Amino acid sequence: MHDFRYVGKKLYCEDVAVESLAKKFGTPLYVYSQRTLTRHFQELDRAMSPVEHLICFAMKSNSNQSVLRTLANLGGGFDIVSGGELQRVIAAGGDARKCVFAGVGKTDAEIEFALRRGVYCFNAESEPELHRINRVAARLKKIAPVAVRVNPNVDAHTHAKITTGTYENKFGIAIEGIEAIYARAAKLKNLRLRGLQMHIGSQLTTVSPFEQAVTKVLPLVQKLKAKHGLEFFSIGGGLGIIYQPALASGDPAWWQTSAAKKILTPHSYAARLVPLLKPLGMKILMEPGRFISGNSGILVTRVEYVKRTGKKNFVIVDAAMNDLIRPAFYDAYHEIVPLTKKGGAVISSDVVGPICESGDYFCKDRPLPKVGEGDHLALLSAGAYGFVMASVYNTRSPAAEVLVNGRRSALVRKRLPVKEIWAAESVAPWLK
Repeated sequence: MHDFRYVGKKLYCEDVAVESLAKKFGTPLYVYSQRTLTRHFQELDRAMSPVEHLICFAMKSNSNQSVLRTLANLGGGFDIVSGGELQRVIAAGGDARKCVFAGVGKTDAEIEFALRRGVYCFNAESEPELHRINRVAARLKKIAPVAVRVNPNVDAHTHAKITTGTYENKFGIAIEGIEAIYARAAKLKNLRLRGLQMHIGSQLTTVSPFEQAVTKVLPLVQKLKAKHGLEFFSIGGGLGIIYQPALASGDPAWWQTSAAKKILTPHSYAARLVPLLKPLGMKILMEPGRFISGNSGILVTRVEYVKRTGKKNFVIVDAAMNDLIRPAFYDAYHEIVPLTKKGGAVISSDVVGPICESGDYFCKDRPLPKVGEGDHLALLSAGAYGFVMASVYNTRSPAAEVLVNGRRSALVRKRLPVKEIWAAESVAPWLK
């Protein structure tokens, strides 16, 4: 569920009319609901309460400082994939000791920074990485906590670009080689074998792939715990969200429908996994991102033109693929609704942006209410992999960001002035 709903004919985020935010801060504009962020974190936290656990928010999904502070204040940890992300966590008031450092390409400088800051664990993706972490730790006279990411070769049945748990992906180490790697890593004097980690993919909407992967890896976890005294087992992230119909899911009555009952929830997730995990007697780590942040945000955009051709109705808006790349990159669906409800017939429309690329679109042939210049639309479920994947292509300033909490709202990222886009550039001296 989320906190975007119509009150009369106006779209609200919690207790604030989204239209008032668009008028005050301009568009394109990301709007986040603090209440939704909090609810999703707490629901998962409660569902997993029968086991000792730590929720490490995958901040690659949304790294806004106010989003991170909200989750840090709830006691959350963070799944980071760069030294820069660790700096963001610290700047937002997060605890490095609750951070797990993932990613296949950690540099010496990133490893050193994370060690000095006391990260909870490095999730190593290869044996050469283990040796590098050991060398850096030895130079600093420290012991580095590590876990190896096991690749269980389980097909998550998700989009090809966000599956991570098969042998065709760059992530992790094949399950058949893990015991031997732990045996060799145990001989490296500056490593502490702290846990085992897995992650099979993103946007999973059923429990079965999680259950299959956990069941497959459990015997290995038990062996490694007995031999090396492991402290935790990370079952990764990947919990999916509702993209279609997102706005309907904000209506409590919708959850009584047959479609809603098939959706992956924290309760259904925990009901299947906790009985498997509890006998381990280990701390369980989770790394959800999209589940917490995805439905907490929307992207608001203004209609600039409506262009009708013989075959198409193009709704040209001021947001573009550089603001939200998921439709262009993944052919991803985002529900699109007007900020003011409109009656009358719907029109099959393409909602497109101003960038000079044919791939700059948010939907094609979508039945939408008739809109005109100056109207505003909201792209729902845009709180994950939205602004974090933004660019300044075509020298367009990224969107501003706003956080709403009840009746309060705050600008939590100002719109970058155009001149600042090239502020770090300089003209070669021989061109002057």
